[in-house]
Amino acid sequence: MHASDADDGPITGINVTPLVDVVLVVLIIFMATAPMIARRAIKVEVPRVAKQDKAATDAIAVALTANRELTLGGKPVTPEELKKTLAQVLAAKPEQAVTISADKTLPYGDVAELLDTVRGAGVRKVGLEVRRK
Repeated sequence: MHASDADDGPITGINVTPLVDVVLVVLIIFMATAPMIARRAIKVEVPRVAKQDKAATDAIAVALTANRELTLGGKPVTPEELKKTLAQVLAAKPEQAVTISADKTLPYGDVAELLDTVRGAGVRKVGLEVRRK
């Protein structure tokens, strides 16, 4: 029997390397788009302005919906839990930024109260999320 006779048989093995490559690329795409999908899941109609600053990319997102539901990073929280969690984050990273998204139909007092809660936790960098007109 020659070595070339063994090569003529059927291919019984499956090469999984391309499958692993595709799965890793899809995983990276999902990891990159997951924060954007989570932000759209919370219905907050922020006010529109003519001028706005560039948003901080590593900021913690706090949202207050039209029916006064408070969320931190997409998860519902109470004002006390928000203050406690932000204080814990600031203990590890004192310069942590926070962005507040509040529905435009909310009274000014509700937004000011949320801002006071966030600043009461020790946050120094607070931004209000708005959209361009």
